Amino acid sequence: MKMDNEVLVRVEHVSRKFCRSLKRSLWYGVQDMLSELNPSSKLRTTKREGSSAPAQEPNEESFALSASRNGLRRDEFWAVNDVSFELRPGECLGLIGRNGAGKTTLLKMLNGLIKPDGGRIEMRGRVGALISLGAGFNPILTGRENIYVNGSVLGLTKKEIDAKIDDIIDFADIGDFINTPVQSYSSGMQVRLGFAIATAISPEILLLDEVLAVGDMAFRIKCYERIGRLQKNAATILVSHSMSHLSTVCNRIFFMSHGKGSYYADRKAGIQRYIEDQTSASAKEDFEPLLTFIPPFRSASIGIEPEQIQHGDDVTVLITMDSCNDLDNLQLRCSASTEEGNPVLVWDGDWRGQAINVRRGRQVIRVVLGPIHLTAGRYVFHISLTQPGNGQLLLYSRGTASFEITSKEIYSEVPTTFGLKHLAITHNGTTSHL
Repeated sequence: MKMDNEVLVRVEHVSRKFCRSLKRSLWYGVQDMLSELNPSSKLRTTKREGSSAPAQEPNEESFALSASRNGLRRDEFWAVNDVSFELRPGECLGLIGRNGAGKTTLLKMLNGLIKPDGGRIEMRGRVGALISLGAGFNPILTGRENIYVNGSVLGLTKKEIDAKIDDIIDFADIGDFINTPVQSYSSGMQVRLGFAIATAISPEILLLDEVLAVGDMAFRIKCYERIGRLQKNAATILVSHSMSHLSTVCNRIFFMSHGKGSYYADRKAGIQRYIEDQTSASAKEDFEPLLTFIPPFRSASIGIEPEQIQHGDDVTVLITMDSCNDLDNLQLRCSASTEEGNPVLVWDGDWRGQAINVRRGRQVIRVVLGPIHLTAGRYVFHISLTQPGNGQLLLYSRGTASFEITSKEIYSEVPTTFGLKHLAITHNGTTSHL
């Protein structure tokens, strides 16, 4: 076992609350600030002598200042509530949960950007963080100038930055734009530069929010390779909604829901907990069939062949579309769910670097998937086609195509990855096999 002094990140019963009302939030901030300056004194409301009316603040609205039993005042809520975990060198913690679960708030507290309302955070070592897109960049300075500014903030001397700047520029791979003001950078270029700076300092603690999702596939591969090298001597916390990336990089999982967290030393158990949470949420939604697309697509349709299969057979998804322009390196994702909305199968071309190139005019994408090992019943397909880098959704189909398994073999209905057997595009009578 590792000694206690090797713990790089220690979080003990950390909580953070916010207020939904800006007006009350400002007043609570004044109250808390005065309490910190003079802990022996408490800000109290006033009450007219002989009156039974509740106390009023010196404004037109009465604010409830006293905390409730759970420590919350009026309009307040817990963004992070009583979270605890530890992280040692070589450990990579996957921080997962729905949007709004409190993941980014927790990362900001770890990085010292905001202060917790309760609990204790201990960080040992240099911290490299990439939490929000463009954070820390001065938009009117060039990329090169921002390297020196950010390096200084991270505690590097000019001599140390000079020694590392070539490696940072090479890793960011943004060419001559390094001498261009950052305000002209795309989101992907900002992530490239931010990640290069955050990791070039060889941090003992690395904090990464899901900003890597806007990077292209080749850059993400470079990032995960670098994380793997740094991970040997560093503690890493990674926020992502990609379970495939988390299962590859992380060896611990911390699942958050409504500000509370659950720690899983077994990453499979943690990922399964996330899937169950997503399944229960999606089952409550109204899954009406939906097919939508944006220009340059002029029309699109989804088909399944055959619509009835036996247990263990293959199924073919046919995506027919008419495009005004050529589009390269699109990312195709196919998933299937029960009619109630419970996910059971998923295949993502981005996982294996299988990009789709669409040409001007009408074409058919033929995707053969299998074998399908599910219980008898009807299942619906969900298809998405997105642009690389910015993740722009060009085409989305939900429940417009379905298939039925007629055999009675017993097989557990759990989300799983099913294999791609064939991928081809037919355009103007010519078929290209991918």
